[in-house]
Amino acid sequence: MSNSKTHILVFPYPAQGHILALLDLTHQLALQTTLTITIIITPKNLPILNPLLTNHPNTIQTLILPFPSHPKIPLGVENVRELGNKGNYPFINALSNLQNPIIQWFNTHHNPPVALISDFFLGWTHQLATRLNIPRIAFYSSRAFLTTVLNHCWRNPLHFQSQEVVQFSDIHGKPSFKRQHLPSVFRRYIESDPESEFVKESFISNAESWGFVINTFRVLEGPYLDYIEAQSGGDKRVFAVGPLGYNPVGSDPDDRAEVLRWLDRWDEEGSVFYVCFGSQKLLKKEQMEALAFGLERSGTRFVWVVKVPSTEEQIKEGYGLVPDGFEDRVLGRGFVVKGWAPQGAILGHRVVGGFLSHCGWNSVLEAVLAGVGILGWPMEADQFVNARLLVEDMGIAVRVCEGEDSVPDPDELGRVISAVMSEDSPQKRRAKLMKEEAVGAVSKDGASSKELDELVNALQQLGVKDGSH
Repeated sequence: MSNSKTHILVFPYPAQGHILALLDLTHQLALQTTLTITIIITPKNLPILNPLLTNHPNTIQTLILPFPSHPKIPLGVENVRELGNKGNYPFINALSNLQNPIIQWFNTHHNPPVALISDFFLGWTHQLATRLNIPRIAFYSSRAFLTTVLNHCWRNPLHFQSQEVVQFSDIHGKPSFKRQHLPSVFRRYIESDPESEFVKESFISNAESWGFVINTFRVLEGPYLDYIEAQSGGDKRVFAVGPLGYNPVGSDPDDRAEVLRWLDRWDEEGSVFYVCFGSQKLLKKEQMEALAFGLERSGTRFVWVVKVPSTEEQIKEGYGLVPDGFEDRVLGRGFVVKGWAPQGAILGHRVVGGFLSHCGWNSVLEAVLAGVGILGWPMEADQFVNARLLVEDMGIAVRVCEGEDSVPDPDELGRVISAVMSEDSPQKRRAKLMKEEAVGAVSKDGASSKELDELVNALQQLGVKDGSH
């Protein structure tokens, strides 16, 4: 037997909320001296890997493959954030055309991978792993509850699409949702449409995986993790390893730190309110105005991260534009960031106490780790499902608006911001308790750390079986 390290293949899905979480997991795996990792990536997504490659130059390699062309994906577009949610079906279909080049690479490698870890949006890679004769581990960048909901929906899509209110009577807590609040990747399904049918089969394939790694933790989602284990007949391995953003790779506190220096000016703990809607969501003109007036009326210090419009048409229609005169009127107590901001570092700053969020899962976990109260404005994807957890189950959030076209009432918004930011707000109190649980889960002897160790051991055992050691 050779002494080469156990080799793992990692295949992220090129959408911001997906790729960053899987790279955080890859970082944790790369800290193990017994593993070597290859990440499948297309050329334009390569810069996202830079911090990881810099941190682990001897452990992580890349397999760079050209992005396959697709009639619905403009030339040069390689990340879903450039198309928004409507890009998921074309992306899932296009990326499946990488099977043959991956197989070719695998067959000529001197130490081929013993396992494949791939995003749950790439369920078709189960078939790829079968062809390579290696186990596939499905990585869920989202919560365990969403996993159970999606598994139900894909098994009988027409039934779930025909209900106004969808009941999940055999899931813990018997949750129900309005149809329009189900994950949008499912709602886009059209029967007999070849692209939709491929996506459906791809998602159904996830259940066949050798194991599941989920970016969540037991205290947060124990019953749903138990349910996934029970549904798989107990023969699948389920690893809850979150929150993964706890020790992000390449997080430089001084990176674009003007906003952090601004936060340093204040003394009062938990007194600054943070507003951000993720990397994909552009707000319409009316939404921007309502939000600006709400912030103004709240009387609270705030940081507002604004996604900047990228096309002439968006600019003309007033997307993502801060209302004229607003920044002058809030000078001194408000800080507007146009473009990217170091969200984890902002939320973790001692003076930040509240967060207006679209309830994307990465943002939810960052907020939980920071122990801040949340104002939820779910818009699409898995956000309605996540908002339910925050508001009804955990009590660390208040829902202020819902739907991507909805416009909040500025007076009501200002009032709710003030209430959640007050020192004795129940949301802040509960958020601090949940922070302790989250930090405990990822600490040295915490539940998530132990499950990460179990994952590493399982991967090493695969290497031993395969003769890599």
